[in-house]
Amino acid sequence: MKSELLLRPIVHRLEHRIRAHVLICWLALLLTRVAERGCGQRWPRINRELSRLSQVTLAGPAGTVVHTTPLRPAQRAVYQSLSITPPARVSVFEPA
Repeated sequence: MKSELLLRPIVHRLEHRIRAHVLICWLALLLTRVAERGCGQRWPRINRELSRLSQVTLAGPAGTVVHTTPLRPAQRAVYQSLSITPPARVSVFEPA
């Protein structure tokens, strides 16, 4: 469990900062566990699949477009099992 929490020695000296650091680590662990239980997969696999998504901003004389790579079936399954709307293929289009 500690390897997942990644609560290593911290350099904060003020109590409120230490508490905030521990709270953020705990929230990250909670989100990891929710994703694992929702998908039925371990976190390294979920993370590996979702980290393959890329978003590219294309800017030119005609305007700007923000484009996301197409979802693979494994990525789509993760989004569906967690009831999360996947990112749009084209999220921004600003003509010049």
